[in-house]
Amino acid sequence: MISYNKSKIILKKSNIKIGEEYITTKDCLNRVTARNIYTNYNYPLGNNAAFDGYAIKSSDTNKLNKDLIKKFKIIGSIAAGSKPLKKKIKRFQTVEIMTGALIPKSFDTIIPVEQINFYPNKKNARYIILDKKYSKFEHIRFKGSDYKKKDLLVSKGTILESNHILALKTLGIKKVKVKKRPNILFFSTGNEITNKDKILDWEVRNSNSHYINSLNQNFLFKFKDGGILRDNQSNLFKTHINKMLKSKIDMIITSGAVSAGKFDFIPNIVNKFRLSNYFKSVAIRPGKPILFAKIKGKSKAIFGLPGNPISSAACFRFFVYPYLRSLLGMKEETSFKAVLKNEFTKKKNFTRFVKSKLSTTSNGKLEVRILKGQESFRIKSFIQSNIWVMLPSGKDKFKKGETVDCFFPNQSNKIF
Repeated sequence: MISYNKSKIILKKSNIKIGEEYITTKDCLNRVTARNIYTNYNYPLGNNAAFDGYAIKSSDTNKLNKDLIKKFKIIGSIAAGSKPLKKKIKRFQTVEIMTGALIPKSFDTIIPVEQINFYPNKKNARYIILDKKYSKFEHIRFKGSDYKKKDLLVSKGTILESNHILALKTLGIKKVKVKKRPNILFFSTGNEITNKDKILDWEVRNSNSHYINSLNQNFLFKFKDGGILRDNQSNLFKTHINKMLKSKIDMIITSGAVSAGKFDFIPNIVNKFRLSNYFKSVAIRPGKPILFAKIKGKSKAIFGLPGNPISSAACFRFFVYPYLRSLLGMKEETSFKAVLKNEFTKKKNFTRFVKSKLSTTSNGKLEVRILKGQESFRIKSFIQSNIWVMLPSGKDKFKKGETVDCFFPNQSNKIF
């Protein structure tokens, strides 16, 4: 049995190659960028109005005050989307301008319409009346002030979200290069596992495959359910591994049959193949029997998750998901901190992943309560939880008021 930190080192050394592809911007949600994305244009493309108002040349107002009032003749109107105004501009002339419209070169500042006095009146406006000095560049959005051409827009290894799509579309980027989604083939194991609605006392509903399948958007992979492997089908599992080696499947994940029981055949079959990296059993709770193997000379990997639902969920979250992030070129995930609301005791040399409830205090501080019912078969506390707390090895007692490491259940919940 190895430590959790040792298992993470092995996973980092066991990357498999995941391909890349170009996809349209509209289809890139929850995909991971394979290259840095740079802007092709300045944004804004040109100097434009930040408000509806009137464009003037600020130097025409240099001497104006309450005793020296001047009428500026309205010579036109410019809407957003209109072609640039090409009239020759004289002194003390102005043009009505709408938000987003390009500002004619002769003008250098905008007066919002709410501040304007009209002559002879608003309904028959021929002039605006000004009685003070205006500074240059008021209420103007400058060309390239948000992004300049060739600026970095999105870094390699970023999960593209809705805010990225808005920016990509705004800046005219039609296609992006992303990592392909890893192909995962999943097997449940055991004679007790069933897909029936009505079950007998000795049967167990097949939930782990449905749970992991439900994560395929948030956890960045393609899921294929291989079905249920029965206790006497170890050779069939070996056949599936051989098929994987010649197929587009990147990874096989199993649930169950990884412990030390009579019918736990997964480790024995996996070890019949030439492996470059391997571990079986990690000092963690829940999920101690977890298995990982990298096929030698092949870009293929195998995870054997425990069969208990919470053990399977925890091992997917803290082993498979970090591994997928690494394959896709993403940065290593970091925890966020919260203050523990209750004490908890664990085995000193084990890392614990505990089902917990995150909340905030009235003054905005993050607090977390470790829930009762941490056994790996208990799903009630999993339903009640909204966060995983990770308690590291090397320490057995955690007191109320301590700061602990927190991880959201899946990527879609992230706020940091």
